[in-house]
Amino acid sequence: MATAMTSAERDSFLTGPWVAVISIPEEGRGPLAVPVWYLYEPGGDICIWTGSSSRKGRLLQKAARISVCIQDMSVPYKYVSAEGPFSLGPVDFERYVKPMAHRYFGMELGEKYLATLGGQAGVADDLLVRLHPEHWLTMDFGKLASGA
Repeated sequence: MATAMTSAERDSFLTGPWVAVISIPEEGRGPLAVPVWYLYEPGGDICIWTGSSSRKGRLLQKAARISVCIQDMSVPYKYVSAEGPFSLGPVDFERYVKPMAHRYFGMELGEKYLATLGGQAGVADDLLVRLHPEHWLTMDFGKLASGA
């Protein structure tokens, strides 16, 4: 019985406020795997915001490919894993940082969090990571119960 998601189901799942785990290769060690916020453009890229001088940021500037795993840990479990090349660029505060803060914290707490950043100046050296998924792996165990 197939439990993989269709492309439409995957796109719908990825619009939820899940936390992703990014995996970045690191020479001489296992890959760095850490939780991150993300935004998804259906049918397009998975966008992640990070500091350029963070461990993630430094490793990303050396890597060619990354992977992310996004999961819903409530029963029945679901997950989406994506792997591929990515691009790095400046992060747009209004287009990415604000929506991520509101998505993960809600409006009120999100605004308080944004105030601690100091606006665009607070993220001027940060990076926008745009994962261009080439390979997907999906699972929806809810399909076992429904027989889909």
